[in-house]
Amino acid sequence: MTWQEHDAVLFDLDGVITPTAEVHMRAWSDMFSEFLASWDGEGDTAAYTDVDYFAHVDGKPRYDGVRDFLTSRGIPAPQDLVRELGDRKNDAFNVVLARDGVQPYPGSVRLLDHLGRLGTPLGVVSSSANAPAVLEAAGLLARFRTVMSGAVATELGLPGKPAPDTFLHAAAELGATPQRSVVLEDAVSGVRAGRAGDFGRVVGVDRGAGEKALREAGADVVVADLADLVPAGDAA
Repeated sequence: MTWQEHDAVLFDLDGVITPTAEVHMRAWSDMFSEFLASWDGEGDTAAYTDVDYFAHVDGKPRYDGVRDFLTSRGIPAPQDLVRELGDRKNDAFNVVLARDGVQPYPGSVRLLDHLGRLGTPLGVVSSSANAPAVLEAAGLLARFRTVMSGAVATELGLPGKPAPDTFLHAAAELGATPQRSVVLEDAVSGVRAGRAGDFGRVVGVDRGAGEKALREAGADVVVADLADLVPAGDAA
């Protein structure tokens, strides 16, 4: 990557900057496992697994993830049930974040440091309504000129990933065109959003989705750690 060729860099948060994806995964698993164990209506109530998370939930706005998972199991998904389950999951996440805090990935901080020295405008585009709180807990909020959280997207009426709208809005806020901007994503839905928005570079960060799936979704390059994108010899 030649970062000087780009006018803005847009980061997903969970799984890209911070390992909060692991917290989200646990919160989703606890919530859906409890729900499936108590559900006696129509549909498949087999145990919830990580495969379900990556296929139906990862990277999406919370209520969309609930709806898509229920639909995948043939379980009716009326709006009141979708909202109830989504709110339950959010409560579980906030409990874990307040209790344990969060540390950013060291490699991600290295890339942020490098881009900060270049003066590159940075933004976060996250489906999570908790994005500002997570960035604050990680000590990184001041690094970003714009934070497009799930809550902001809802206020603006923007559809979530895999639609490109949240990324496009964030790029515009940074004064950059999509073609001159970079998207960094660990979720298949987020990579698809970057590709659909015709961004100049879409980088997949493989935290579990798999290189093949990320490339098929449209990633130009896939890395295991953002430190791999810091030029050799860059000052630590």
